[in-house]
Amino acid sequence: MQPRFSSRAFNVPFRTLLLVVLAAAAHLAHAQDAGPAPLPAAPPALCPAPPALCPAPLAPARLPDTPAAPAPIRFLLSFDDGPSGSSGDNSTVRVLDTLARNGVQAGIKAVFFTQTRHWHGGGTETGRALIRREHADGHVVALHSATATHANHRFMATAELDDSLRRGVDDLRTLTGTTPRLVRPPFWAYDAATLDSYHRHGLRMLLTDLNANDGKIWGVNFSWHKRSNMLAMLTETRKRWAAGAMHVVDGATPVVVTFHDVNSYTARNLEVYLRILVDVARELDMPVAAKPFYDERDALEWAALASTVSSAAEHPRLPGFWNWLWQ
Repeated sequence: MQPRFSSRAFNVPFRTLLLVVLAAAAHLAHAQDAGPAPLPAAPPALCPAPPALCPAPLAPARLPDTPAAPAPIRFLLSFDDGPSGSSGDNSTVRVLDTLARNGVQAGIKAVFFTQTRHWHGGGTETGRALIRREHADGHVVALHSATATHANHRFMATAELDDSLRRGVDDLRTLTGTTPRLVRPPFWAYDAATLDSYHRHGLRMLLTDLNANDGKIWGVNFSWHKRSNMLAMLTETRKRWAAGAMHVVDGATPVVVTFHDVNSYTARNLEVYLRILVDVARELDMPVAAKPFYDERDALEWAALASTVSSAAEHPRLPGFWNWLWQ
């Protein structure tokens, strides 16, 4: 026999209790219909003030610290050390052409960390024209250095570094009409002082998750380890992804990949690298977004800004032996 309940068993009238229950149910239904607050779908407008006065962009929310359902990944391509100043078979030109037209995903956009005054790169008329083309093609043009050589920012005096950053920001603003927001230190070398300098000039530092290890090596123009290298590094990245420890932007987890557009081998084999990235993600059971690579500048820049390092105390892992060297 089922027990029977009477409103007299409670200290409130039955009608009042019923109204409370109905109100709670309506509130729950409204909350379910509303859903969670969405992440910003696009970056805020570029700050019109001098870079040093611009506020740091807010990072999108992180996934909860749970491996239950990590968001699919999306590869965020970046290129260092360019542009090439070669007047012949120019590797940066080949990279740009391949990103625009390839058999994996047409119209891929990337972040180009440029050396605006390198004697054989951005300091040449060919190099300056390519920086203008990178912007015109819809890529994000960022700063790597504004010195005649690939100088280590950690070894520069504060005033010297500030002067070079000011020149680099001015160079890119002149060439592209926009103020750069991203920087990557040469040799991955940074400390609290260099980060402070970057922030004073409105720059946020982007490192990497995967590295093709294709830095320009004179006399070496091949690689037997393209796939195994990417597989090993993505395996390490997978641990953070599965733990929910990576940023999620617009429903996907950006995975930053670094190449060098001054490497002619990379330029000739870029489409092979694109296929490898998608293949190793599937091999590791990491779902990939419907579009594996970013193809729109604002979304690309927003994802990159969300992945930047804000404090020297964070100590993210650096690629290859650089982690051992600097940390």
